[in-house]
Amino acid sequence: MKGLIHIYEGDGKGKTSAGVGLSVRCAGSGQKVLYTQFLKSDSSSELKVLEQIPGITVQRCQKNFGFTFQMTPEVKEQARAYYTQHFQKITKLAAEGGYRLLVMDEMIASYNLGMVIQEEVVEFLKNKPEELEVVLTGRDPAEELVELADYVSRIVKIKHPFDQGVPARVGIEM
Repeated sequence: MKGLIHIYEGDGKGKTSAGVGLSVRCAGSGQKVLYTQFLKSDSSSELKVLEQIPGITVQRCQKNFGFTFQMTPEVKEQARAYYTQHFQKITKLAAEGGYRLLVMDEMIASYNLGMVIQEEVVEFLKNKPEELEVVLTGRDPAEELVELADYVSRIVKIKHPFDQGVPARVGIEM
């Protein structure tokens, strides 16, 4: 079966949840899933349960550099090197490990902010293993990513508690 490329994008809540849901569905059908996140701490609650599901491999980022707008130029360069290396490791593992689904949560922000080498991401998507399904999440995907995608789903915020000062809550938003 040919693997397709999915983008879950927009300013609404649910992009990560969509990737998690597809991971569960794929693993539930007996297929192998590789799940990773970029630009997030490794304490996102969904990772704990994903690691307990047979068939899902979670590759956590071992470093968190904080928000890019708060990074010094030196820290940005360290982050870029780290996330580029993480991307290379993940895509090699996905290509060689017989995975059916690869989820790269917040890859779109990593791409847009230059935290990964954009040409490498595009090249991977163009030449991914035939059977590998790939999910990218984040806001404002670049046109070249949209063009490569088979699915693009926009999750739009109509209303969100954060706008009224309610911080992210463990188990609901994180």
